[in-house]
Amino acid sequence: MDTKKGQYYIGTESDSGDAVLLKASSLTTHGVIFGMTGSGKTGLGVNLLEEALLSGTPTLILDPKGDMGNIMLNFPDSSPEDLEPWMDAAKAKRKGKTVTELAAKESAERREDLAGDGITPERIARFRDGTDFRIYTPGSSIGIGMNVLGSLEAPALDWDVHAETIRDEIEGLVSSILVLAGVKSDPVSGPEHILLSMIVETWWRQGKNLDLATLVGQIPKPPFRKLGVFDLEMFFPEKNRMKLALQLNTLLASPAMASWLEGEPVDIERMLGGDGKTPCAVIYMAHLGETERQFVVTLLLSKVVTWMRSRPGTGELGALIYMDECFGYVPPTAEPPSKKPILTILKQARAFGVGMVLVTQNPVDIDYKAMSNAGTWIVGRLQTENDKRRVLDGIRGGLPDLDARLSNLEKRQFLLYQAKKSEQVILHRRHPMCYRFGPFTRAQVAALMADHKAALAAAEPPASPAEPDQPGAATPATPAVEDVNAPSAIAPPVAEGVETVYLDPAAPWAKALGADLTSTRLAPAAAVTVQLLYDDTRAGVNHAETYEAVVFPLDGIIDAADVLDVDHDDRDFRTDPPAGATYELGNTKLQNKTFWSSLSSDLKNHLVAHRNVTVFKCPPLKLYSRVGESEEAFAARCVAAADELSDQAIAKLRTTYARRIGRLEDRISAADTRVRELEDDASARTQSELLSGVGDLLGAVLSGKFGSSTLNKAASRRTASRKAKARLKAARERHDARQQDLEELEQEFEDALIALQEKHAAMAEARESQDIGLEKSDIRVAEAKLVWVPVS
Repeated sequence: MDTKKGQYYIGTESDSGDAVLLKASSLTTHGVIFGMTGSGKTGLGVNLLEEALLSGTPTLILDPKGDMGNIMLNFPDSSPEDLEPWMDAAKAKRKGKTVTELAAKESAERREDLAGDGITPERIARFRDGTDFRIYTPGSSIGIGMNVLGSLEAPALDWDVHAETIRDEIEGLVSSILVLAGVKSDPVSGPEHILLSMIVETWWRQGKNLDLATLVGQIPKPPFRKLGVFDLEMFFPEKNRMKLALQLNTLLASPAMASWLEGEPVDIERMLGGDGKTPCAVIYMAHLGETERQFVVTLLLSKVVTWMRSRPGTGELGALIYMDECFGYVPPTAEPPSKKPILTILKQARAFGVGMVLVTQNPVDIDYKAMSNAGTWIVGRLQTENDKRRVLDGIRGGLPDLDARLSNLEKRQFLLYQAKKSEQVILHRRHPMCYRFGPFTRAQVAALMADHKAALAAAEPPASPAEPDQPGAATPATPAVEDVNAPSAIAPPVAEGVETVYLDPAAPWAKALGADLTSTRLAPAAAVTVQLLYDDTRAGVNHAETYEAVVFPLDGIIDAADVLDVDHDDRDFRTDPPAGATYELGNTKLQNKTFWSSLSSDLKNHLVAHRNVTVFKCPPLKLYSRVGESEEAFAARCVAAADELSDQAIAKLRTTYARRIGRLEDRISAADTRVRELEDDASARTQSELLSGVGDLLGAVLSGKFGSSTLNKAASRRTASRKAKARLKAARERHDARQQDLEELEQEFEDALIALQEKHAAMAEARESQDIGLEKSDIRVAEAKLVWVPVS
């Protein structure tokens, strides 16, 4: 499938099979992609990014889940050898295949799928060779590090012309730092926010850069004496300023923060500029907690706002900002720091040729002001009626049969709506050119970015910032980041109360931890014992559990790959070190209690994100399984409960119909009595007519008088007899009709009975699973001991 530059081939029309080509210029008015889990929205988003990059549009991808880096996995031939390194061994085992066999199977399927979509190996090769893929990992050195805290560089803009733009960047910068430090302060009224913003503005107005250490040092004695019309001491007393400085200094002193001070500076022009290959910058955030992600997104998008405002105006798409899983970043009610730069981009970026695409599962995750600024809507299968209503309300113009078309969407099928065209298209997304592996591990990111990291190693460190002019003010010292400690034969000090042990080489989980059992070089790990409480009132769950794990390496914020779930005990450890042991500590401050409290906090965050128990529920019956109860046992309980409800409903139904049937039977009995009475009356009249007629005839013969009187009497008796028969016929018909009513009512009862039984049987079958997670308050780290692990 060859397309013109600026035409994005994202799929085919469901009805005609024609290619759906989205114009690049339509994304200058931005876009939203909605779809529940499994709808295929991530694949659709990848298609959009592939086409943008193939057309030469630089992209910045915010990746909270860690799977958007898959866009790097481009294999023109889709050979088994290309795919095998990315095969999941567990998946192969589940399918009863070897990894090689699974790779061969997926290779064949992938070639067929791509060929069916008209995607040739040459197109994939052109995409791969023309794109500069980079994965940035703020807060970690596994990919391209980002120096988001070390250098707060002043933007190269004229204050007289761009004061509003620079102040917006300062607001985003200060908001993100305070979020990371756990300080709540409003940009308009919060003294902490106002003070830090004024310090940054004072430096930047003089065209001078600063770093976080210098910013913290300025807080107790800032380079000004007034804030607004009030004296500094009245507005924000020194005691409170020192408290804020200590809070931020704790952040700066944390060993986990060292990686936030290393790597490339946050320079959007550098990330998205260049005259060679088309840049694709993926901001990998899967290793970060929610607070850190909020910090990164706010800081980065604030920089984007400043950068885009420095660009010349254009109506063509010059850059694309793509935000995956944007839940919590631009919500309809709350005001997180990230919301302002996102709304600013959506409202203003069009004039500078910058487009933004927001992706989320539920339309209710996004503020209506953000949705109203999106000109392109791509909607997949939605979870709830509320989600569908939000889409129907958002798409202006009330397009015909939109409700029905949204309800009938299938997997990987989407509704494309563009406000400019006021039309809707149902499309099947094409297969992505890249291989969809799933979320990358830290090791995979490191391997993919090894070449880029090698090039960055030769870069010069940024110069230390200078103090702005201030008469009579002392220049605060800028603390230097400590060098990594060299191996030592002396064990380092450890915080009071922390037990120190050594890994026994015989521990069954030693190799899984990555230990080199022949080495005497030791690196620190932590063996933890944690008490967990899974609590869900609605599900009736109050389940306590003891969890044990080993955290290794201790190199900063805990990543899922750092935690090995093991049941350890005293037999796995020794109290004495091996002969000739040397200790490698790095920047890990084992002697600080704050290190161990941070470790406990990070471990809790990890468990909240990754640990849960699964129960089964039956919503129609409002039943939940017990923790550990098998699905079969729960199904049996559901059937029993449904049967009980069915019996109650049937008893009520029988009572209702018994009254109705009884009344009808009474009427039939009365009708039957009436028929017998009329039968007797008709019979009597017939006999009377016969006997009277014979008598009259005999009397007339004997008397010789046979006149009109005799005939009139006979006619009268015949009329009475006919009326009696007519009444009898009508009574019989009424009797038969009521008998028919009774049969129909009995059949109605039988049908209602069957329907009730089927309804309750279906209720018992409506079962699903539910994961019950943890809250930090339900997690207690009972023990954390230092374990020295032999490493190569």
